[in-house]
Amino acid sequence: MWDIVAQIFPYAIAYTIPLLITALGGLFSERSGVINIGLEGLMVIGYFCTAITVRYLEPVMPPGTAVPIGLLAGFVGGMIFSLLHALASINLNANQVISGTAINMMAGALTVYLARTITGSGNILIRTGLFRRTVPVLSQIPIIGRLFFTQVYSSTWLVLAILLISWFLLYKTAFGLRLRSCGEHPGAAASAGINVYLMRYLGVMISGAYAGLGGGIIMVTYSGEFGGTVAGLGFLALASLIFGQWKPFGVLGATFFFGFAITIANVSQVIPEFAVIPPLILRVFPYVVTLLALVVFSKSSQAPKAIGQPYYPGQG
Repeated sequence: MWDIVAQIFPYAIAYTIPLLITALGGLFSERSGVINIGLEGLMVIGYFCTAITVRYLEPVMPPGTAVPIGLLAGFVGGMIFSLLHALASINLNANQVISGTAINMMAGALTVYLARTITGSGNILIRTGLFRRTVPVLSQIPIIGRLFFTQVYSSTWLVLAILLISWFLLYKTAFGLRLRSCGEHPGAAASAGINVYLMRYLGVMISGAYAGLGGGIIMVTYSGEFGGTVAGLGFLALASLIFGQWKPFGVLGATFFFGFAITIANVSQVIPEFAVIPPLILRVFPYVVTLLALVVFSKSSQAPKAIGQPYYPGQG
């Protein structure tokens, strides 16, 4: 059993990292009071921006240069595209769920159209990406070394660093206090001199940037080819946010749980111990677990009190 866990653990981490960074993005948006179910679409935007950037830079730039620039393109692309959701939700007071749904629909259609226009195909294939590496010394630690420091992508450490920075921003800085106050009681925040519109814009933009980076990480790690969809990972990230009770380390635990479930579904047919289980059951397993988790934790939900509520200047 230990050998099976050690064998699939690096793949579980690879699936967890895009989920984690995307769910952290949703955390910033929803802590500011704006529901963002457009995480799926924002991931697709980052997926596309990274793919097209790496595709055209890898032949003309030194090895190892195109991938970081591609990830930066995904980060910026997601942030810019999220402004559509921010405008609709914050300035126009549109229904935030409908606005997020529109983001998902627009992102998929727009990126596939652009891919076909630019490359002549709906798919974009890249030749270079991130490579798995074993961390010297640390990989020799019993048990932990084999699980966490063997065959890991550098993006794993990047996202874990972002997790710690995000926790610090939210709970140890004036910015985080202001952001969270806008999601709890925007009227009281405004009376204290906080610009609710600005804080909510920043929350949504951070969510777009993080989700775009999540899509980019998928591209340069285990995918390698843009196909117009991230297969529902944005919705799993949203479920992880709820499952994690809108807290950074709660989100970490939830995304790892779902990442491990996805891994079992994907590698089940090459591991004899799982081959006896019908493939269909394993394929739907992550999504069934998601629904069950949402049902179980719905009564103990600790969502921001003003989440989804539009803010009107002067409201108490």
